[in-house]
Amino acid sequence: MANLGFVVSEFNRDITYQMELLGREHAQFLGAKIISVLYVPGVFDMPIAARKLLRREDIDAVVTIGCVIQGETAHDEVVVSHAARKLMDLSLEFDKPVTLGITGPKMSRPDAHKRVDYAKRAVEAAVKLLQRLGGD
Repeated sequence: MANLGFVVSEFNRDITYQMELLGREHAQFLGAKIISVLYVPGVFDMPIAARKLLRREDIDAVVTIGCVIQGETAHDEVVVSHAARKLMDLSLEFDKPVTLGITGPKMSRPDAHKRVDYAKRAVEAAVKLLQRLGGD
């Protein structure tokens, strides 16, 4: 059984709440167990929470869930690119999967609502990686 940690962004919570529910349901469907959920203010804050979960022996992989909607500046691109890069670095540093259930950048609010199922993809990626890398 895969033991997962979730890092969930509270920014755009109306959307990330739906994403979290779908992620939880899919984890249960796949036979994975969610050991811990850490809530962070926004996607940019995810790496430090992911690091905390990755240090735990009882967590095999971390699933990130977040939503970054485009504004009037390129802020959304900066947030997603830096968070994604650091999350990838942490995955390699700890030799554990960290999957990207973050929607955006360059996404409108209606687009975000259409992409809530990306959380399921992130859960599935974590479980598949653990199986294929021999972590489960």
